[in-house]
Amino acid sequence: MKKSTIIYSLVTVIVIIALYFVGGSSTRNGSADTGGQNADNTSESFASAEKTFDFGTISMANGKVSHSFEFENIGSAPVTIGRIYTSCMCTSATLIKSDKSVGPFGMQGHGFAAGISESLAPGEKAKMEVIFDPAAHGPAGIGPIQRVVRAETNSGYLEFEIKSNVTP
Repeated sequence: MKKSTIIYSLVTVIVIIALYFVGGSSTRNGSADTGGQNADNTSESFASAEKTFDFGTISMANGKVSHSFEFENIGSAPVTIGRIYTSCMCTSATLIKSDKSVGPFGMQGHGFAAGISESLAPGEKAKMEVIFDPAAHGPAGIGPIQRVVRAETNSGYLEFEIKSNVTP
């Protein structure tokens, strides 16, 4: 194969990839019309008294800590949660509806990440139990942390955040 043919082929592939990222970015960034969402793509169908929880100062030596976030479908239609994931492997999340638990779910790309299909009817309440392991990062994990749990739904997404200051 000629050198010019190889260069032409590589340039063509690069242009196609660039067009994909530039041309498709408006729908991937949530700017397409997706009723039931805010401008930042968060779901307007859910209400939660708290979306952030600070564990304060915690010690690696004392083990895992957990917190449950309660939320409710305040919309007029059922909302289906399709995926739940965390921002770090040191954090896991479990969806709890009535007496049913679904999960735990962890960080995307690490381990098995099955989609789910859990619907919440209008007025239905649920909890997101978040577990943080302060020892997961070893000595490098000392200091302030901030982790996020995201639940993707058919009407946007719901996020919860935990914070802490980790000590040995």
